[in-house]
Amino acid sequence: MPPETPAAEPAAASTTPVAETLATAVAALGGSTRDGQVQMAEAVAHALSAEEHLLVQAGTGTGKSLAYLVPSLLHDKRVVVATATLALQHQLVERDLPRLVGALKGRRLDTSYAVLKGRSNYACLHRIREGVPDDQGTLSMDIPMGDMATKVLELRTWAEKQAESQDTGERDNAPRHTDREWRQVSVTHRDCLGAAKCPFGEECFAERAKEKAQKSHLVVTNHSLLAIDAIEGVPMIPEYDAVVIDEAHELVARVTQAATDELTSNDIDRAARRSQRHVDGTEADDLADAGEALRVAMGDANPGRFASLPVDLADALVLVRDAARACLSAYPKQSGDDTPDPGLQQAKGTVQEVFQIAERMAEHKDSDVLWLAEGGERIPPRLCVAPLQVWAQMRERLLTDKTVVFASATLKLGGDFGVVAGSLGLRKDDAELPWRGLDVGSPFDYAKQGILYVARHLPTPGRDGMAPAVLDEIVELIDAAEGRTLGLFSSRRAADAAAEAVRQRLPHLTTLAQGDAQLPELAAQFVGDPHTVLFGTLSLWQGLDVPGDTCQLVLIDRIPFPRPDDPLMSARQQAADKAGGNGFMQVAATHAALLLAQGAGRLIRTTTDRGVVAVLDPRLATARYGGFLKASLPPMWPTVDPAIARQALRRLAESAS
Repeated sequence: MPPETPAAEPAAASTTPVAETLATAVAALGGSTRDGQVQMAEAVAHALSAEEHLLVQAGTGTGKSLAYLVPSLLHDKRVVVATATLALQHQLVERDLPRLVGALKGRRLDTSYAVLKGRSNYACLHRIREGVPDDQGTLSMDIPMGDMATKVLELRTWAEKQAESQDTGERDNAPRHTDREWRQVSVTHRDCLGAAKCPFGEECFAERAKEKAQKSHLVVTNHSLLAIDAIEGVPMIPEYDAVVIDEAHELVARVTQAATDELTSNDIDRAARRSQRHVDGTEADDLADAGEALRVAMGDANPGRFASLPVDLADALVLVRDAARACLSAYPKQSGDDTPDPGLQQAKGTVQEVFQIAERMAEHKDSDVLWLAEGGERIPPRLCVAPLQVWAQMRERLLTDKTVVFASATLKLGGDFGVVAGSLGLRKDDAELPWRGLDVGSPFDYAKQGILYVARHLPTPGRDGMAPAVLDEIVELIDAAEGRTLGLFSSRRAADAAAEAVRQRLPHLTTLAQGDAQLPELAAQFVGDPHTVLFGTLSLWQGLDVPGDTCQLVLIDRIPFPRPDDPLMSARQQAADKAGGNGFMQVAATHAALLLAQGAGRLIRTTTDRGVVAVLDPRLATARYGGFLKASLPPMWPTVDPAIARQALRRLAESAS
C-alpha cells in the first residue's frame, strides 16, 4: 500500500451519510461546501469503519474540525479527540461542538460530549477546604500574604460557588490568575487522594468530569492525558474505540514530555521533611542524607548528556533509591477501617515519586536518555531522563489497540508522509497496521497570496550573534512593510537584538518583544495597531493566529535546527546514525522542517491574506537539504531577490493604508 493516497474526486455530488450530515451542518452554520473538507470527512469515516489508520494533512482554512467531528459523531462507538493545546480543546468544546450539535438537532444521533483535562486543570476542594501539606506533612490552611493572598481567596470563593452550582471547576473558567496562584487551589494526579479516600470525592470536579465522559459518545482531551492513559498505562479516559489526534505534528513531543522525569536534591529533601512526622525511625533522615550525597555528586558532574553515568552519581542515585524504598516501608500501614490521613498519604506519595524516578535513573537503560541540566539563580541543577524514542510505545500500546486518525496542517515533510508516519510508529507498506496518507490541500492559493523570499546573499548564521548585514536586512524589510511584521527567532537573544535594532532605527514603529508582557496582551496590541512589530521565539512559531493586514511579513532568522547540545535530539541523531540511517536528516532536518512549516503558516490564514515569508538563512537556498525543507513549506512563489520582496511589501502597505 502506498504511503500516500491521491485525493479523491470532488465530493460535491456525494450522498453518503457523512457528506449529507456535513452539508447539513455547514449550511446551518452559514458556511459553504469545501471539497477538501468533504474528502477529509469521508476519509475519516472510512478509517473508523475499516479500522485503518489515517494521516490527513488539511491546510489552514479547510475546516478540519468539522471534517473529523461529523464522522466521529456518526461512528457507533466512543471516539476520543485529542488536541495538543488547551486553546484548541477550549475551541472545540466551547464553540465547534455546541454549534455542530445545534445544527444537527432533530437527527437521531448521540451527540453527547465531554471534556477531560489533567487533574491540575480543576480546582481541588480538599486542598481548598482542608489545606495543603507543609514540609512536615501537616495540613495547613495558610496562604501567602499580600496580593497573592487576595487572589487565592478569590479563587477559593469561586471554586465554592462552582461546587454549589455543580459547575465544572475548570481553570479556564476561573478569575484571572497566575500559575503560582492556581497551584494553591489545585493538585496534580500524584497529590490527589483519590475519590474513594477523599472526604469531598462526591463533589470532586475532576471526578465529575470523568463521570460525564463515561456517559458521553465523544470525549475531548489533550495529547498529554492520552499519553498517560494509553502509553503510560494509567487509566484516565473511559474505554474508547478510536481516537482522532488533531495537531498531530506535536504528538511525539507531547508523548516524550509526558514520559520525562526530573529529580533535584530539593525534591528529595522535601520528601524527607514531609516524612519525618510519619516515620518513627531514622529512615527520613537517611533519605535526607542520600539527597545531600546526590547534590554533591551533581555538583561534581559536568552538565549535559551521560553516555555512561559517572561513578559518584551512579552511587548517589542507588543511595537515594534504596533510602526512598526504606522510607516507604517505614510508613505505618493503614487498614480500610482507619480514617484516611491526607497528610500521610500525600507525604508518602512524594517519597514514592522520588523512589520511582531514582530507580529509573539508576538503571540508565539504553532506551532512556539521561542528562544533567544546569541550574539558574533560583533553579537548582536537575537530573532529567526521557525516552530515546516513543514510536515503539505508540505502536504497541496505542496503534495496535485503537483506530487512530492523525490530522494536522503539517504532516508531509519533504513532500511525503513517511517521515512523520515513522516517528508515530507506522511503517511504509505496513501489513500489520495498515494506514494511508491523504493531503486534501488548502483553500488558499499560496502561489498568488504569498512570496517565499530566501536571503541567499546573507552570511551563514553563526554562534556569535546576528551579523550586521542580517540586522540591516531586517530593518529594510520591516521599513518596507511599515510594521505589520511577525519575527520568529531561534533564540531569545536573537529576538532581543533584532528588537533593539528596530527600535533604534525605526522609532516611528511600535516594536514588541516576547517577555515585554503576557502573550495574549502582546497579541492584542499587535492586532490593534498595524504599524507594530512583534518578535519572539517558539510559542510564536506555532501559537499565534493573526489573519488580515496585521501580519504581512513573517521573518525567520535561521533554519530552526535543534541545538547541538540538546541532550535528547543529539542522542536520537546518534542512534539513527548507529542504526545505519542519516541522523541529521531523520532528526535535525525533520525537526527544522516541522517548525519552518508551522512558522511560515502564520502568514496566510484566510483567502484574502497576502504577504512575504522572509527566511534570512541562505542555507535554505544553497544546502543539499534545502530542497527537503522547502518541500515541507506551503507552495508560495519563490525568490532570492531582496528588491522584489521589498517592492511587494511596499505595495501591500500602500493598499492596506
